[in-house]
Amino acid sequence: MAHALGTGVVTGDAVVLELPRASAVLRIASGLLDALVVLVVGLVVLVVALPRLGGANTSSVATVVSVLLVLLVVGIPTAVETLTRGRSLGRLVMGTRVVRDDGGPVRFRHAVVRALTGVGELWLLTGAPALITALANRRGKRIGDLLAGTVVVRERAARQEVREVLMPPELARWASTADVGALPAGLALACRQLLARSHRLNPTSREQLGAQLRADVVARVFPPPPPSASPERVLAAVLAERRRRDLERLRAQEERRRQDADELQRLPFS
Repeated sequence: MAHALGTGVVTGDAVVLELPRASAVLRIASGLLDALVVLVVGLVVLVVALPRLGGANTSSVATVVSVLLVLLVVGIPTAVETLTRGRSLGRLVMGTRVVRDDGGPVRFRHAVVRALTGVGELWLLTGAPALITALANRRGKRIGDLLAGTVVVRERAARQEVREVLMPPELARWASTADVGALPAGLALACRQLLARSHRLNPTSREQLGAQLRADVVARVFPPPPPSASPERVLAAVLAERRRRDLERLRAQEERRRQDADELQRLPFS
C-alpha cells in the first residue's frame, strides 16, 4: 500500500515516488487568506463585545481581549485543521493540505503545535522566519512543520493526458497466452501510474518500484514472463493485454445486445 508524502509517495517497502509539494507562493497566498479571515472575525467579535464591556474595569477588558486573541490565532486554526484534516479556507482555495510526514491526516497535537508556533513565526514576526525556513528546507517546511512533523502538499495538479500503454512486440506472444485476469485492480492501477510517471522518478526509486511491481504481477500471472524481460516492459505487456481483452469482451457484449434487439424486432412477424 502506498502513502502520500510531502515530496513523494512511500510504498510499503519504503520506495519513494516524487510528488510536488506546495510552493512558497501557494503557501503565502493561503496564509494571507486565512489571516484575513481571522482579522475579519476578530473585528466583528470586538465590535459586538466591546460595547457590552463598557462598564467593566480595565483588567476585565484586557482579559477578554487576551482570550479572544488566543481563540483567534490558536483555537480556531487548531480546530479547523483538526476537523478538516489539514485544510483551511486558504488551503481549500489554493488546493493545498497539511499532512503528516508519513502521509496520514494531521491530528489535534499536530494542529496545536503548528498553531502555537505560528503565533511567534507568523503573527509576531510577520512570517519572516517561516518564509526563510521554508525556502531553506528541501521539503518547504516552516518551523511549525518541523516541530509538528508535518508538511504542506498540493492536492490539485495540472491534468495530464493519459497515454495508451502499448504492447512491447517481444512480449506480445507471451501476453496473448498468459492468464492476466487475476490481477487486482489496485495493482493494475499502480502499474499504470508507474509507467505514466517513470520519466519523472528518481532512477533508484524507479528501478526499485519497477522490480517490486514486477514481482507482484508475476506472482499472479501464469505462465511467467521471460526472465530477461525488464520490469516496465512486463508491466506494459500485462496492461496492454488486459485492455485488449476488455475491449474484445465489450465488443462481444455489444454485438450480442445488437443481435438480441434485432431478434426482438423480428419475433412478432416471424
